[in-house]
Amino acid sequence: MSFFTRLRKDIRVVFERDPAAKSVLEVIFCYSGLHAIWLHRISHALFKRGWIVPARMISNFCRFLTGIEIHPGATIGDGLFIDHGTGIVIGETAEIGKNVTLYQGVTLGGTGKEKGKRHPTIGNNVVIATGAKVLGSFKVGDHAKIGAGSVVLKEVPPYATVVGIPGRVVVLHGVRVHNEEDFKKAWLEVCKNRGLNVDDPKIYNEICDEIDVDLCHDELPDPEREMMEVALRQIQRLEEKVRALETELKAAKAEISTEAQRTSALEVLIEDSDKNLNNNDSKIKNKK
Repeated sequence: MSFFTRLRKDIRVVFERDPAAKSVLEVIFCYSGLHAIWLHRISHALFKRGWIVPARMISNFCRFLTGIEIHPGATIGDGLFIDHGTGIVIGETAEIGKNVTLYQGVTLGGTGKEKGKRHPTIGNNVVIATGAKVLGSFKVGDHAKIGAGSVVLKEVPPYATVVGIPGRVVVLHGVRVHNEEDFKKAWLEVCKNRGLNVDDPKIYNEICDEIDVDLCHDELPDPEREMMEVALRQIQRLEEKVRALETELKAAKAEISTEAQRTSALEVLIEDSDKNLNNNDSKIKNKK
């Protein structure tokens, strides 16, 4: 892709994804995300040629100018859109695919001091919302969406929606996911649609093992979620008990109503019998 073709694409992407963009001049002079991308291309070219200090100096100037810090070593694909980019940090070994959208405060970082690949790889057409943190050397699949404020610490499948701290998949290929079992079912369905024979025990176990990756150094407890799940289970149990009691109450009311009708009928019969007896006594007296 030629230099001017790439510039035109950068400007077009802004108009496609930001309804606030009014003119080409406004985009060129007022969009800090665009300035950060252009400066990164210069620093990245220098970095690849081994000119580390000039590359870092341009990167620091970019951070000062735009509030966006992109390490010169990061690899960025075409079509990246950075909207309200203040506070964005992109690490050295991060890789960003095509047509990715990043909002304010996003971090693509690492989880320790390990060497080599330590930052995430972002697939194509991914949206990462405000304040989200993606930490570690894993892949975020194509067309994934990461919710605002999420902290993602392990791999995200394609077409998944991730929310929470730590991030968890809540939608996969349009299917709502409530827990790990739902996620496993949804992912097995995706694999089945891709032609894999998930009924084969070997393939089934292999897929389940791939899903159940244990990244101990990145796992964080989520006590708030656990408390909410416990409270939800208790509420569900209470609702079941209330429904059972309501059913029993209705049955008891029906039984009482039937008994009351019987009692009322008996009272009517007794009253009629008393009247008949009184009438007979009166007749007898009159005859005497």
